[in-house]
Amino acid sequence: MSKVFRVGIIGCGGIANGKHLPSLSKQSKVEIVAFCDIIKGRAEEAAEKYGTNEAAVYTDYTELLKDHSIDIIHVLTPNDAHAEISIAALEAGKHVMCEKPMAKTAADAKRMVEAAKRTGKKLTIGYDNRYREDSLYLKKACESGELGHIYFAKAHAIRRRAVPTWGVFLDEEKQGGGPLIDIGTHALDLTLWMMDNYKPKVVLGTKYHELSQKEEAANAWGPWDPKKFTVEDSAFGMVVMENGATIMLEASWALNSLDVHEAKCSLSGTEAGADMKDGLRINGEKFSKLYTNKIELGAGGVAYYEGKAESAPDIELRKWIEAIEQDKDPVVTPEQAYVVSQILEAIYESAQTGKAVYLD
Repeated sequence: MSKVFRVGIIGCGGIANGKHLPSLSKQSKVEIVAFCDIIKGRAEEAAEKYGTNEAAVYTDYTELLKDHSIDIIHVLTPNDAHAEISIAALEAGKHVMCEKPMAKTAADAKRMVEAAKRTGKKLTIGYDNRYREDSLYLKKACESGELGHIYFAKAHAIRRRAVPTWGVFLDEEKQGGGPLIDIGTHALDLTLWMMDNYKPKVVLGTKYHELSQKEEAANAWGPWDPKKFTVEDSAFGMVVMENGATIMLEASWALNSLDVHEAKCSLSGTEAGADMKDGLRINGEKFSKLYTNKIELGAGGVAYYEGKAESAPDIELRKWIEAIEQDKDPVVTPEQAYVVSQILEAIYESAQTGKAVYLD
């Protein structure tokens, strides 16, 4: 009989209820047995909806980690707590999925990588955009060599007016930044993954606090308080990799632009190019003529499993449980996620100092 994994949730807010808990509840080899949140009512509500009959509720994550029967922990807290809780969970003998970004700082992300190696437990980060149908198709195209050597790419994370005004999104102390670390992290992870290139050399970045200072601004989630908007509203970076490839990263919650694309990438290779801006398109040259092919998605294929459509989070959680069950590397390795954190931090540092940042 196959093992049923016992899961504990630390942080029962929006990302838990909007992504992890619904997808975990669909996994046949999972029982959600423990819920922790600094607001007890949130943990109780989540336990009532998603937990087993005996599910325990905590307000102190250290007490939850004392339960030796728990196999897996999902860390779904504000960014500044990711490293502390993830490391404690790994050292308590649990496998850990931590929501993106990996940590508030690159140093904390590195400590998480080291803790996973030291304990022998699995650690992954919640970059669920890798599991979209267009992402999975494009990854196969890249791996097959269809694009050739990818030497230029753009990572897109632009919203016209969609600033998250709830929770701690606007709090630099808890989050470590704004749209760059929040949504830019998804676009960067996706781009690095497509290129299979995790060796950055030098980073140059800028950030802006322009539209954030406007009173009663148009916004998808209502106006923000400029006094509490302590993170950037936009950030941009250029990354040169050790092999000479260049990545341009753009991230904004509020920008006067109609070129709006989130968690997408554009790739330029020696044999062909690709972009996700208008569906998935692959472009190139054949028989001395240029071509553009639009890939038809949604008719079965890579994003489907046993004849049923799965959402990206559903696939992410299934693959995560399979990695533990089969003792193999998770799709998102901690080493890969650490490089994302390194680059994001370098963009912030460059924006602050006005100088390029060289990475070891």
